[in-house]
Amino acid sequence: MNEPLHLAAVPLDPEPLEASRSFETFYDAESRTLFRRLWLVTGNRGEAEELMQDAFLKVWERWEQVGAMEDPVGYLYRTAMNLFRKRYQRAVLAIRRTVGLAPSRDDFADADDRETVRQVLSTLPPRQRAALVLTELLGFSPDDAGRALGVQASTIRSLSHQGRASFRKAMEVDDD
Repeated sequence: MNEPLHLAAVPLDPEPLEASRSFETFYDAESRTLFRRLWLVTGNRGEAEELMQDAFLKVWERWEQVGAMEDPVGYLYRTAMNLFRKRYQRAVLAIRRTVGLAPSRDDFADADDRETVRQVLSTLPPRQRAALVLTELLGFSPDDAGRALGVQASTIRSLSHQGRASFRKAMEVDDD
C-alpha cells in the first residue's frame, strides 16, 4: 500500500525554489538591522516589528522583480519608510483632529489657548494648517514635515511662513 515516493514523480520547478531560498537569505541578512533602524525611527518596539513585517511582506510579494534589482536592500528600506510615512500621516490627521497642548498649571487658560489656537487654525487652508502643526506644534524640521506630507521642504517653509502670517493677522483681529 505504501509505495515509495519517486522523486521523478514530483515535478520540481527550480526557479521558485531558488527564489524562495534567495528571499529567505535576504530576510535573514537584513531583518535584524531593519528592525533596529525602524525601532530608532519609531521609538516603539511593537510598531517597528509591524513595519518590518509589512515591508518584508511587500518585498516578498514582488521578490521576482526586487531580487533582480541592483539594490534590493534600498528597495526594502524605501518600502519600510513609505509604510512608516503612511502610518505617520494617519497619526498626523488624528492629531490634527484633536490638537492638544501639554498640561500646565492653569487649566482654564490652557483650555482658552487651545480653543483660540483651534479656531485660528481652522480658518487656515489645510496645507498651511498641516505645515504649521507639524513644524510649530510638533517641532518637525521642514525636511521631516515635507516627507510626512509628501512635498518638498521649500513648500513646507513657504506654507509655514504664509500660515504664521495668517495666524498673526487673525490673532491681531481677536485682540482688538
